[in-house]
Amino acid sequence: MEESQQNDLNTMTLEKDDHLKSTGPQISVSEFSCHCCYDILVNPTTLNCGHSFCRHCLALWWTSSKKTECPECREKWEGFPKVNILLRDAIEKLFPDAIRMRFEDIQQNNDIVQSLAAFQKYGNDQIPLAPNTGRVNQQRGGGFFSGVLTALTGVAVVLLVSHWSSRESEHDLLVHKPVAKWTAEEVVLWLEQLGPWASLYKDRFLSERVNGRLLLTLTEEEFSRAPYTIESSSHRRAILMELERVKALGVKPPQNLWEYKAVNPGRSLFLLYALKSSPRLGLLYLYLFDYTDTFLPFIHTICPLPEDGSGEDLITKLLDLREPTWKQWREFLVKYSFLPYQLIAEFAWDWLEVHYWTSRFLIVNAMLLSVLELFSFWRIWSRSELKTVPQRMWSHFWKGLRRPRPRRLARTQGPQRMRCVRHEKAATSAVPLALTSVTDKDSQGKVEP
Repeated sequence: MEESQQNDLNTMTLEKDDHLKSTGPQISVSEFSCHCCYDILVNPTTLNCGHSFCRHCLALWWTSSKKTECPECREKWEGFPKVNILLRDAIEKLFPDAIRMRFEDIQQNNDIVQSLAAFQKYGNDQIPLAPNTGRVNQQRGGGFFSGVLTALTGVAVVLLVSHWSSRESEHDLLVHKPVAKWTAEEVVLWLEQLGPWASLYKDRFLSERVNGRLLLTLTEEEFSRAPYTIESSSHRRAILMELERVKALGVKPPQNLWEYKAVNPGRSLFLLYALKSSPRLGLLYLYLFDYTDTFLPFIHTICPLPEDGSGEDLITKLLDLREPTWKQWREFLVKYSFLPYQLIAEFAWDWLEVHYWTSRFLIVNAMLLSVLELFSFWRIWSRSELKTVPQRMWSHFWKGLRRPRPRRLARTQGPQRMRCVRHEKAATSAVPLALTSVTDKDSQGKVEP
């Protein structure tokens, strides 16, 4: 009796299962087929468009076409396609025998194995690019500033080449011509470059046809009498002090950038590259090897002393430069350490009235270089590479020492060699870019005595 009841229960359960199988959906292999090989999916890989393919089929497609797009709808995929784990596990549970046979066939095909290896290598090469996606905006910003800086540098190179190529006009400059050979017009030109206050007397010098030889014989007493009648004692003192410099040098000292470049092209080229590529090393070099002629005027220009109540003449202050005070050194060292390009910008700002476009170009260039340097420090800080900074600085310093020096000008003989020696003496006495007298600032009327 009990056995018959148990048989009835088993029969009812089997009938119920058969009823569910008959009424439920029938899943076949064709519903999980690849749209490339039209066989069951092996390691199904789903693309961004939603289509799934066998991984080896996708590898064969990529190997033959070298295109990162769907083989069916031609939509490009982003990143590197990965295996759809959920779909793979479902297929392996539903059709284990078919999957096992497909795996055996794939492993025996060398073309498929090589394609899979190449496809995976391509994916591994794409992976390191992923962490950098967060820095895209930063790279774009750096690229923008680099582009602007490159454009400005190109303009600067064109201007410098044009000025360097015009050697004929440089021979006519007063910095190359002995003062004894100056004409009356050149004497007036020299007088005008002392400042706007000197323009009051140019007509008197021109009417008397004062040439270079006569200029060398004039004294302060003659300047105070007719026909010159220079009543201001400070004006007479300024003219005489500049005249003494001209007598000592034999030529007119350079009073602007182009005149200094004409007198000393080698040093100008050194300053151009040193202060742009390595401003800290360049300023350190000036401090160690060109302290009096270059560094002192530079630090007094960018870190000037506050005007005191003493009656000392301004011309005397600029001609007789004192040692920098501790306050000047503190200000200089802070800017030197953190914003070295600001020193160059402040120096160019001081010459806006003398060099209108050149000074503005230098200021913009220094600002962009400062921004690029800040980006570099931020990149080092964000990547926790501060420990490598001393090593990088040392390698940069060593590279700068090993850089070949500019070749010197060829030696000359006879009178021409004597002229080169005299010009070299003028160059060493002149201050590059920041001249040591008020006449250097007053070439376009900047300071009045």
